[in-house]
Amino acid sequence: MARRTPEGPPPPPAVQKLRLRYAKRGRLRFSSTRDFSRALERALRRAGVPMAFSAGFHPHPKISYANAAPTGTASEAEYFEISVTERVDPEALRVALDAALPPDLDVLEVVEAGPGSLAERLEGSVWHLEMRGVTLETLTYAVERFLATELAEVTRTFKTGPKTFDVRSAVVSMVATESDDPSCAILQMVVRHTTPSVRPDDILTALRAVTELSPPVPPLVTRLAQGPLLTATAGVADPLAADKEAVGS
Repeated sequence: MARRTPEGPPPPPAVQKLRLRYAKRGRLRFSSTRDFSRALERALRRAGVPMAFSAGFHPHPKISYANAAPTGTASEAEYFEISVTERVDPEALRVALDAALPPDLDVLEVVEAGPGSLAERLEGSVWHLEMRGVTLETLTYAVERFLATELAEVTRTFKTGPKTFDVRSAVVSMVATESDDPSCAILQMVVRHTTPSVRPDDILTALRAVTELSPPVPPLVTRLAQGPLLTATAGVADPLAADKEAVGS
């Protein structure tokens, strides 16, 4: 039997690719990537963005997501790419799309994509955890014990079943700092992106196993940044810097 092909002309070709950074704040930290993708596609239509679509019987917008934060965590550094069929001004698109999205989903930056893969630049994340009910002294002791440990294994259930893996090797840096509330300490860490991915809750599980640290309430977790790892400073660089330089040259 001959394979059917869709009737009608093919979709217009993409002429421009854009990379966007957005924030997930407030109550929308509980939204999943699927929730965001639905909200984004509605917002793109409301904003009149000339999206490029795939060919076939079930065309989809040419949108790709890069290393989304776990559901339940806030983030200041989520990324996706979109292809369009007409050239657009990145800043005008940012303003229009930000206005079309729900509050607490905020488009922070839009740049025209340059050469190279965005996903390959996302080597690590900076995480900020508000440890309510934990004193700075207690958290500092836990951090020192954890960093002195060579191996910290946790077990998490995946679609293929439970898997045990080390989280200590993924932690590039970890520091405890004070907050305005003496009953709340701040845990900030840089975590290397690995396979399987090491999430903040995995590290909290390891901290509990190694140091018996057990916050009385779940921490408020925010991803502050993600990008190329900086060896000298144990931080991350802006993953869109290369795109800005390419467009500016």
